[in-house]
Parts: sequence; structure tokens; C-alpha cells
Amino acid sequence: MSLVEVSFAILCALTSVAAGLGFVARSQSKVAKAQAPSDKGTHLLFRNTELEHASPDAEPLFAAKGVGTDWDRLRAGLGTRFPNLPDHDHLEKTHLQTIRAANPDDHAIIQLRRENDMVRLSIRDSAEPSLPKIQPIQKVDAELATLRLAAVGAPYPIWMEDRDGNIGWRNKAYDDLRAEISAHNSNEKPLFDLGTHAVTTGTNGRISVQDHQSKTQHWFNVTATESSDRTVYHAVNINAVIEAEAAQRNFVQTLVKTFAQLSIGLAIFDRNGQLALFNPAIVDLTDLPAEFLSTRPDLLSFFDRLRDNRVMPEPKNYRTWRQDISDVIAAASNDSYQETWSLDTGHTYRVIGRPHPDGAVAFLIEDITAEVALTRNFRAELELGQSLMDTFEDALVVFSSSGVLTFCNSAYEQLWKIDPESSPVDVTIVDSIKAWQSQCRPDPAWGDMRDFVMKIGERASWDARVVHLNYGPYIAQVSPITSGATLIRFTEAISERSSLRDAV
Repeated sequence: MSLVEVSFAILCALTSVAAGLGFVARSQSKVAKAQAPSDKGTHLLFRNTELEHASPDAEPLFAAKGVGTDWDRLRAGLGTRFPNLPDHDHLEKTHLQTIRAANPDDHAIIQLRRENDMVRLSIRDSAEPSLPKIQPIQKVDAELATLRLAAVGAPYPIWMEDRDGNIGWRNKAYDDLRAEISAHNSNEKPLFDLGTHAVTTGTNGRISVQDHQSKTQHWFNVTATESSDRTVYHAVNINAVIEAEAAQRNFVQTLVKTFAQLSIGLAIFDRNGQLALFNPAIVDLTDLPAEFLSTRPDLLSFFDRLRDNRVMPEPKNYRTWRQDISDVIAAASNDSYQETWSLDTGHTYRVIGRPHPDGAVAFLIEDITAEVALTRNFRAELELGQSLMDTFEDALVVFSSSGVLTFCNSAYEQLWKIDPESSPVDVTIVDSIKAWQSQCRPDPAWGDMRDFVMKIGERASWDARVVHLNYGPYIAQVSPITSGATLIRFTEAISERSSLRDAV
């Protein structure tokens, strides 16, 4: 091979090497352009919904306390500026998509581009790369728009005043309230009169607004937030609270008027043991002065004064007096206190303790002196009647209209060997007839007596002859008495018994 041919071969080899190196360089440049964006900005690379790579300034875009996948957290963080970000299902179908910010003044855009099995998200401050960066201003504007939406759309009045009381800003609810109350008021005149209410930061005050059209008042709870030379006020309608408080006051007044007419003394102590409510009857029954009760004494002081006024039974041991009173209070709190106090003055009081909601305790004191005297007199009359009936030799028994034995004398008990007082249950006409039949000869009169006792309506007296197995013949006189009761009187048939003796 000549020198010329060798030189030509070397030249061709060098040319081939140079062309190969150039091709490799161009290929690497293309790959680099495909992997890295050509413009500056924020970039994130997602595989499905999980973040694979992100530029250093992308971290603030994620919701710090969000839940779900990385893509869900990103949507939560950018939702205010870019509400049209696709969800997980639409993200998988995305190939190329451009999303602009919701605020027209915000020039930022998001571009989604699929790269093989991943999606690249790029955020640029402006659609035109030549424009200067305004991302910080856009963030402030977006935050301001959000705050403006929250304040203007609030359902309660919000307004801002300067140091001179001039309104510099107000929301829609404030204007709507002004229009509802009076269409003739000047918009420059404050709707809420804060001059008589010192509402400062950390405090609140109730302020009423007069409705000139309906002649009614609207009540608001106004709070203030001060900042340098301005104050922002929030007013929440509390008409329902005011009406509830008025209804409660009216209810309490109604109860007080009702309690004032009661003859039973009432004293209610709150959860702290202090007197919260009492009626005039408690003053009359206990002789406690109203001035003392108005000072809201506690339970122990109340009972101490009762003891001093001799309205309580004299304690047997003064050392255990306080413990006894504590036991009384504990029993009343458990709904188990009821006693009868017999006083040295001859009066008798019934005292009842009852628990009330929220730890309160109520004591009711009732004068039952007349009731006790009537009961005693009635009992004495019954004992007198019983003594008189026991003097009769005939056996007497009385059954009520329902057939229950209500009275018998000692002669009846001796004749039939029955003691109704010892029976744990009521003795009826059926029980009595069974006892009579077991001690007498068979007789159809027993069934007639049972039917007569249970009969309702007009009845006439009648009698029957029965024969006792041990004492011989008796005359049973059956007579209706008052209140539908029946008296049965067993009289010994002396003439028949004498005839029998003579015959023998």
C-alpha cells in the first residue's frame, strides 16, 4: 500500500471517530434537555401519586398536616390558587395540560407533562419567561383574596373603625343589617353605639340595635380586636339567648308567685349549700327573720337558727349536733329524708328533703298539727267505738262494699276463733264464710250472705237460722248499712236451746 493510501485510510478513520463523538454529544444533549426543563421554576416529578423528585423550593407547596398521598397533599397546598388540579384518576390520563391560577391577577401557571410512566409538574410565575418574578406578590394577593372572602362573606357584621370612631371598612352582613333595620339611616353613622359600652380587646359587650321599622330591638355580642390605630369589631346576634334569659326570668317569677301562695314552707339551697330561694311560708313556720334569710345563709347556719328558735326537736347531745345535721343534709341529698318534728310548742311539722338538679337541695316544712290532732281524735273515736262494741254479747262483723272485713268485736272472735288483726292480708267475706261453714252444719244461707254482701243497689235486711257445732243454734241477722257496707249479727237462739234442753 502506498503512502497516499495509508494517509487516506487514517483520515477516514479520524473522520469516523469525530462523527461518532459528535453524534454521542448531540444525543446526550437531547437526553439532558428531556430530563431537565429549559426554564427556571418549581418542578416536581410524580410516579403515579408518589413524589419521586422535587426542586428545593417545592416543599412549601405541600399541606404540612395533610393526609393521603403526596399528590393529595400537593392539591391541598395549591387548592386556593389552582382549584382545577386533576385528581388521581385524571392524573393517570394526563399527557400535557396547562392550568392557570384562579385569580386573574395571578399570572402563575402549572404545566403537567407525561414523561414515560411519570408526570412532571412545573410551576412558572408568568406565562412569559421574560416577565419578572412576582410569586411573593401573588401569594400575598391570593392570601388577601382568601381573607377578603372570609370577612365579606361572614354571616355576622364585621367592621373596622379608626381612633376617631370613623368606619373605614364593613362587610356585607353589616350593610344588610343596616338596610333591614332602617333604610333612612346614614351609612356614615355607626350602626352600633359603642360609646356607652367599653368594648376592648379581650372583652365583649352586649349592645342592642333599635329596629325603627318593627319597633323591636336586636341584641348582639360585640368583641373587639385592636391593632395600632384601628379596631376590628365582630357582632354576633344573640336574640335567642336574650329571649331564653327573659323566659327563664319569667318562669322563676312565676314559680316565686306560686310558691308565695303555698302554705308549705319551701327553702332551696344551691350546690354550694347556700339558700337560693324561699317563700313567705318558711318565715311564718320557722320564725326566722326575712333579713336573715335574705343574706343567703348556708345549711348549717339555717338549722342552727331553727334550733335557736326551738323549731326543731331538742337535740339529746349537743356534741353530736353538727354531725346529726350533716346526716340530715346527706339524707336529703339522697332523696331519703322525711321526718315528723313534734315541738315543745305543741305544733307538729312534717319535714321532707329532696335533691334537685345540679346538686341543689330543697326542704319542705309543713304544719300538720291539725292533721295529727284529727288523726288522734279519729283514732280515739275508733277505740271508743271498739270498746262499746266489745260490750255486746252478740257477735258483730262488718264487711265493706267490696267484701273486705273492716270491723268485728271480741264476741265474734271468741265465737269463730278468728283474729283478723293477725292476718297479713285482708280477710274477705269468702274467707269468713269458709270459716263459718267449717264450724256449722251445712246451710244454704251462707251462699245468700256472700251474695248479699257483694250486691250493689237496694237491699233489705233479713235473717237466717244457723247451727254451730259447738254452741248450738244462732240467728244471723244480715243488715245493709252506710256506704254499701253490711253488718252481720250472730245472736244466740236461747229459746230454741232451752227447748232442746227440755226435750232431752
